[in-house]
Amino acid sequence: MEFISKEHSVLMMSPKNTPVKKVESGSTVVFETLDCFSNFIQKEDQPFSSVGWDKINPATGPLYIEDAVKGDTLKVEILDIEIDSKGVMTTAPNLGVLGNIVTGETTKIIPIQDGKAIFNEKIHIPIKPMIGVIGTSPATEDIPTGTPGSHGGNMDCKKIIKGSTLYLPVNVPGALLSMGDLHAVMADGEIVICGLEIPGKVTVKVSVIKNTSLPLPMLQSEDKVITIASAETLDEAAKLATIHMHTFIVENMGLEIDEAGMLLSLVGELRICQVVDPLMTARMEFPQSIVDQYEYRMP
Repeated sequence: MEFISKEHSVLMMSPKNTPVKKVESGSTVVFETLDCFSNFIQKEDQPFSSVGWDKINPATGPLYIEDAVKGDTLKVEILDIEIDSKGVMTTAPNLGVLGNIVTGETTKIIPIQDGKAIFNEKIHIPIKPMIGVIGTSPATEDIPTGTPGSHGGNMDCKKIIKGSTLYLPVNVPGALLSMGDLHAVMADGEIVICGLEIPGKVTVKVSVIKNTSLPLPMLQSEDKVITIASAETLDEAAKLATIHMHTFIVENMGLEIDEAGMLLSLVGELRICQVVDPLMTARMEFPQSIVDQYEYRMP
């Protein structure tokens, strides 16, 4: 099993990034991650503004996967997510959906005990660790790790958890996979611009898939297949996620265009991932049970 230390992190997903490790397809790798504040905030008297945007959303990596070439698909099986014993949340004016309502900066340190986030004496929230930032290099441009896109990135999709499989595009040789921004728990929307931000370790199996066509990024969970899309507006992201799922159904399950649309309108669940990043992110969830009935198997 390979290991990449949190000391190796990037703030841009870029074809210019130098890989910190090279592995063969099928390898298992552990990524040690900083929290989205670069582990800088340790006390409640440290506000968001004390960190600086140049330290926000570091992603550990990148990892080079042998035999990955442009046009391939990278399959990332999330085998485990381990998190620290405490997490951090912050609010500040002009950030997030409530930015015009919040009047000051507040930092909250939230301990994790017995599988729950201790929000206060009365509210103990079951944790569900997830990966906020995970992606491959774009083909030519440099994209900040805080921005989502077709390469993945800061999608903040709460379904990217242990046991799920994420499919990402290979845009450059080796794919250059990076990840970070773990959350102990986060609701859809991430409305104050953070979940329960926390350091940790992610164990993944990476495999190069040849000669396949999926609308990427795409996620498979225990009972859903999910298309994820990001755009300047939530309307655009929702439309893209829906079109991508419709394309998947038509191309891989053999339904006619109109019939696939009708089916998606009956059983597809359109959800919000986040509305606080430079681009908005939505997802379309479709039952795995129906995919199974058509005997399609994800690669």
